[in-house]
Amino acid sequence: MTLRELYLKGKRELIAAGKEEAEPEARLLLQYACGIDKNTFFMQPDKLVTTEALRKYDEMLQKRKVSMPLQYIIGTQGFMGMELKVTPDVLIPRQDTEVLVEQVLNDGVKDMSVLDLCTGSGCILLGLMKNESGIKGTGADLSEAALKIAKENAAAQGVSAEWVLSDLYAKIKGTFDVICSNPPYIRTSEIEHLMPEVRKYEPRTALDGGEDGLDYYRKIAADAPAFLNAGGRLYLEIGSEQGEAVSGLLEANGFKEVRIIRDYARLDRVVTGRV
Repeated sequence: MTLRELYLKGKRELIAAGKEEAEPEARLLLQYACGIDKNTFFMQPDKLVTTEALRKYDEMLQKRKVSMPLQYIIGTQGFMGMELKVTPDVLIPRQDTEVLVEQVLNDGVKDMSVLDLCTGSGCILLGLMKNESGIKGTGADLSEAALKIAKENAAAQGVSAEWVLSDLYAKIKGTFDVICSNPPYIRTSEIEHLMPEVRKYEPRTALDGGEDGLDYYRKIAADAPAFLNAGGRLYLEIGSEQGEAVSGLLEANGFKEVRIIRDYARLDRVVTGRV
């Protein structure tokens, strides 16, 4: 079969499976299966596809038809100009999280020490360290599998950071100028109502924030002052309806200059404060 024929076949199958982005997804999966770029796909539509690539493409289509996220199928996700490895052991980095990274950079983090809690793929810490020199970075996660992915991403990006297997601050030593985190913040009761790509495939430990979605914020905010240097800052990604509640938690734990940062859709996305 040719690239064009296989692409049309894949698009039909994804449409039948109810996938709204069937056209670009069918093309992208085909590119990965064949090891080609977009230009080859468009410039050589009559190029014959090998038996091995055809088999690989069919496997990818079957996974996508049962709602496995595209990023887990191809194994990568773009974030802050980087291509990061992702597997079902880590949350897929979102553009929303770039808002947190950009805010930290805007506030100034040159030559500072940074602790990234619930680091997952390492996207926040790597986004900071790739865009600002002199950062001394530490990433922590309670998942050994997640830390393995973070370490691989750091190596691929040429970034040297410390990675600690830790449930929040449990194994963290020393103090930092900045603590940042995208912790689990979905209410437990809401998880079963999430889209299947999230509910079925992304790690529940990276989603479940407890009965009201605030369990991790309470713990992070309460202990942060003991791990921050004088004048240090805390940055937390939040759900769009959690700004007031998380701001209150920071204020209750002695944080000053507490601010809510909105994303590009004008939704509350980050809460930050200074000790």
